[in-house]
Amino acid sequence: MKKTLCVLDHGTLLYCLVSCIAAYLFAGCGRSTVTPGEKLTIISPHYEGIREEYGDAFNSYRQSQGRGEVELEWIDQGGTSDDLRFVKSEFSRTPDGINIDIFWGGGVDPYQELKEQNLLEKHTLPEDELRSIGRDVGGVPVYDPDGLWYGSALSGFGIMFNSAVLRERQLPQPKTWTDLADGRFHNWITATDPRHSGSAHMMFEIVLQAYGWDDGFDLLGRMARNSRAFTESASQVPKDVAQGEAAAAPVIDFYAWSESQDVEGKVGFVYPEGRTVINPDGIAILKGAPHRSLAEEFVEFVLSEKGQKLLMLPAGKTEGPKQFTLRRMSVLPNLYDALAGKSLIEVNPFKWKSGFVYNSEKGSTRWEIVNDLVGALMIDPHAELRQTKVVGRLVVPPVSEGEAVVLAGEKWKDAAFRNRTMSQWTSNAKKRYQSLRG
Repeated sequence: MKKTLCVLDHGTLLYCLVSCIAAYLFAGCGRSTVTPGEKLTIISPHYEGIREEYGDAFNSYRQSQGRGEVELEWIDQGGTSDDLRFVKSEFSRTPDGINIDIFWGGGVDPYQELKEQNLLEKHTLPEDELRSIGRDVGGVPVYDPDGLWYGSALSGFGIMFNSAVLRERQLPQPKTWTDLADGRFHNWITATDPRHSGSAHMMFEIVLQAYGWDDGFDLLGRMARNSRAFTESASQVPKDVAQGEAAAAPVIDFYAWSESQDVEGKVGFVYPEGRTVINPDGIAILKGAPHRSLAEEFVEFVLSEKGQKLLMLPAGKTEGPKQFTLRRMSVLPNLYDALAGKSLIEVNPFKWKSGFVYNSEKGSTRWEIVNDLVGALMIDPHAELRQTKVVGRLVVPPVSEGEAVVLAGEKWKDAAFRNRTMSQWTSNAKKRYQSLRG
């Protein structure tokens, strides 16, 4: 059989080569450069600004290292409390892993609880990166000594107020938690349901630890009496204050700072002196993470100087976020001096002093039962609570602090017992408030 050999001249060969390259590039246009399997799943209450900025920055960083993009899948059940509940529920069904790599967001307490239940994977940071992170802030640890979770940002809890509404209603500027319990603020406070929001839960827990169990619940009850409503979303509360729907509210600092950008001079924020804390916003790798090495890389990026600058610099500035100004406090002490004059953050949390030491172990142990007590005593019977006349103690917890800790153990995992107990608490609370009507 005769074979035919095709010979191409140099011009034809060059044309074919260029055509092949063009066809290859065209075929890849508009497609992701993600390597099959390069996917990271993160459960987080963080809003779109944090998600987009860190997703884009992480992929830009990888590309600068000669690596491809990663697909980031975000899961959110509504708030930190909702996300924590979801993660625990999923692990109860599949104990070895739930196909989620990272839990990101919320204070220390959720991570302490996940650690106690052995639902986190240990990751030891490179020594130089660990040294650069502050060890504690106001006595609260910034990272777990066993390497199971790390603070990714710092958040303070306080009071946001609308100066125009205060003047119009002739209300004093609130400076302490007790100011929010003042009867003059009746119907002019708003708050978030801690059963959905981790930041709301932290503020309730801070009050309980700062004032004690009995006095703390009474104070929270008076604040709840003044609240016109409880929202499910913590981000809605500062919007209500900024828009004049409420005069003041307990909020997390960066929510207040974010709203103040749009209504400068109209709203303010204050940390209740001696009665609040600045707390880490955690990040951790979940047990059985399907993309473990990628999860470790993402955690290290978030905690790196490059990742932390995204928190403090304005959008559009060199090394800052592209579109969203995040306005949050970094866990790296050196950045506060390094970014002086460039950052929008005016507070150095590592020089800030609290009036008490927050007990994160106590907070994590009773996380769920505190939420349930607040729900049963203040939120579910809110209509009755709002109509009370305050004489003496308003809210009396049905269990002592010690009894609550005992209940928070195995008993509270019994759904029938838990629901029956909360129903009784709510029923008794309604009867009490009806007897205190003004």
